[in-house]
Amino acid sequence: MESPTHDLKGLFDQLGLDSSQKAIDDFIAGHFLPDDKKLIDAEFWSPQQAGFLKEQLREDADWSRVVDDLNLRMHQTH
Repeated sequence: MESPTHDLKGLFDQLGLDSSQKAIDDFIAGHFLPDDKKLIDAEFWSPQQAGFLKEQLREDADWSRVVDDLNLRMHQTH
């Protein structure tokens, strides 16, 4: 059985955020994270969103690759 393939649009849907490409791009551009700030510890997440992200990474779950991708994008220099 193959693992499901997830993308940023689906992750934003899971987080209850606008998942249009423009909204995703705007979110990433507007929420730059410094190197010493973990994605899961960012103050803009609700407790439920942060919990979901932490769980996915901790369990190396289906969404972990996409969460890692979001983390990388949000730490890149603008």
